[in-house]
Amino acid sequence: MYLYHFGLRELPFSLTPNTQFFMQIAPHVEALQVLHTALAAGEGFIKVTGEVGTGKTLLCRKMLNELGDHYQVAYLPNPYLKADELRQAVAAELGIAPKGDQHHLTEAISRRLLALAGQGKRVVLLLDEAQALPDDSLEALRLFTNLETEYAKLLQVVLFGQPELEQRLAQSQFRQLRQRITFSYRLRRLTLEESCGYVEHRLAVAGYQGKPLFSWQQMNWLHRASGGVPRLLNVLCHKTLMLAYGAGVRERVSNEMLRAAVVDTESAQSLPPWWRENLLMVLSLGMLSLAATGLALTIYLERFL
Repeated sequence: MYLYHFGLRELPFSLTPNTQFFMQIAPHVEALQVLHTALAAGEGFIKVTGEVGTGKTLLCRKMLNELGDHYQVAYLPNPYLKADELRQAVAAELGIAPKGDQHHLTEAISRRLLALAGQGKRVVLLLDEAQALPDDSLEALRLFTNLETEYAKLLQVVLFGQPELEQRLAQSQFRQLRQRITFSYRLRRLTLEESCGYVEHRLAVAGYQGKPLFSWQQMNWLHRASGGVPRLLNVLCHKTLMLAYGAGVRERVSNEMLRAAVVDTESAQSLPPWWRENLLMVLSLGMLSLAATGLALTIYLERFL
């Protein structure tokens, strides 16, 4: 692997959502601010959505790390669970042994939530990939947020999901749940400047100290091919560095390597051919060539005719 070839401590473009590589870019910072504000206000439901690969799981784990000791956090990374399975999973996260039927389990969860509230703790349930929740599980979540004291909710729920989650919640059967979502944020794709900063940031965190590996034009290509999606940026950069390692290149990668990485990545947007990318330069060279030919012809005619 190219780890030692480029003098890196760790792989900079791994797909694992490592919070060590979290970057202070506008969409992620704004999402965290919304989350912290909503949790501090004691809101029952909070929603964060975004396209595949825009950093929802990374945000979820970042949130896990940032919540203080006065929070009791339950984290469900795979919520494709039926309603009874969801209750059992929540109970397990809260340290409750699943005994008896669903009614008794719900009562046990309620008692545990009251006990934690009495200790001054707020309970937060984080659900990643929430668009996969079955309908009955969404309703079970809504009923969970009915548990409250006179002053605050006993359970706060944060939903991280793809845009399909918004489409599902727009259905009339979920109108009660939808009305309880008082804070929401939708992650956007990265701008060109953010994409450039993202790539450089991950290389720096991984320990790279050499000259820039990607030119400005190549950064532009990376952004265009990835559509500003962080996960695709990771894939493209990883493949390009693997090709550079195979070719023995230690400094700037070649255009051919980057283009080969784009072609090898199904989700990437194809890049235009080199002549279209440099159409203005090609036209300028053509005009200069024609002008030079015309000048030479004029001189020839004046001299010999």
